[in-house]
Amino acid sequence: MDWISPAERLQALPPYVFARLDELKARAREQGLDLIDLGMGNPDGSAPEPVIEAAIAALKNPANHGYPPFEGTASFRRTIAAWYKRRYDVDLDPDSEALPLLGSKEGLTHLALAYINPGDVILVPSPAYPPHFRGPAIAGGKVHSLILKPENDWVIDLAAIPDQVAQQAKILYFNYPSNPTAATAPREFFEEIVAFARKYEILLVHDLCYAELAFDGYQPTSLLEIPGAKEIGVEFHTMSKTYNMAGWRVGFVVGNRRIVQGLRTLKTNLDYGLFTALQFAAETALQLPDSYLQKVQQRYRTRRDFLIDGLAELGWSIPKPKATMYVWVPTPPGVGSTDFALSVLQQTGVVVTPGNAFGAGGEGYVRVSLIAECDRLGEALRRLKQANIRYQAEAGVLG
Repeated sequence: MDWISPAERLQALPPYVFARLDELKARAREQGLDLIDLGMGNPDGSAPEPVIEAAIAALKNPANHGYPPFEGTASFRRTIAAWYKRRYDVDLDPDSEALPLLGSKEGLTHLALAYINPGDVILVPSPAYPPHFRGPAIAGGKVHSLILKPENDWVIDLAAIPDQVAQQAKILYFNYPSNPTAATAPREFFEEIVAFARKYEILLVHDLCYAELAFDGYQPTSLLEIPGAKEIGVEFHTMSKTYNMAGWRVGFVVGNRRIVQGLRTLKTNLDYGLFTALQFAAETALQLPDSYLQKVQQRYRTRRDFLIDGLAELGWSIPKPKATMYVWVPTPPGVGSTDFALSVLQQTGVVVTPGNAFGAGGEGYVRVSLIAECDRLGEALRRLKQANIRYQAEAGVLG
């Protein structure tokens, strides 16, 4: 059946890194390795008990088992708007400026299909969460990578974007706090990027996936806090990380009503929306008291400190990130991201994600997810030490 070939858009996509990692992990397990999987940003543990209870109660209601409204339930949209008002003092019209999604990954990719024509120039940081550049690629867009640099704290250098490129650009995707680098951007940067987008008439797409996983007094900025942002931008959020609901596939987008409704129009032709019972559960999550959030933050802060202190004993000097559930770790000099990640997996059974999976700008780094308790992180560090895997700035030796 050689005559049945995939569409060019599919053939042009490289293998999705996490699918490839799954293959390698399966082989390692077949060999009897006890894997410590710190690769995917897949939170450990279950969703909060009140959320589970809300889901069970909603499941028992026969009225929730039919098709949901395409635009989501009115109560969930109102809860989203109330959450934004409480967290960021941002006013949203729940009827037109909020849309539930089947997870933010789905929404980010579908937004590309809704707004990108073949050949449109799309600005995307590198490294970045893969859907930020894969979505535009699927839609036929021409991705212009904005290479992020450690000396700029992994923040986009807007002044380095050529004027000709900016004039042609249609959309700019960005993400602070950042996956994969764990970088944060000051409010002043958000003001600058809004001014930049308004000047060049560029649609801003901000991924605020890690809004609540922030530490040491740091408070992430919402794009929509910035005056004028709603005129040219939208913001995505997910329940996956903060509320341990990754497998539930619940997210939402808020912001400019024309953009939100354009995405809704596309989705009415592709899916039937989010299961109503899950929307009731998500409402409960967004209404949890701050004491829950503080416990989540403490959990990841403790793991962050433990891992970074342990890596320091192996030669790595890594600043403590102010947010996210990741640590962005440089590979030993002269050792590529993929080679390092594969070597660590084969020698120790510890799974990390090669930085180049997030774009060319991630080469020379690996991402480590803080998705295990400190006893398992300690075992991972013990294995790295036993295998003599360390960072040596001068020699770059991988044992």
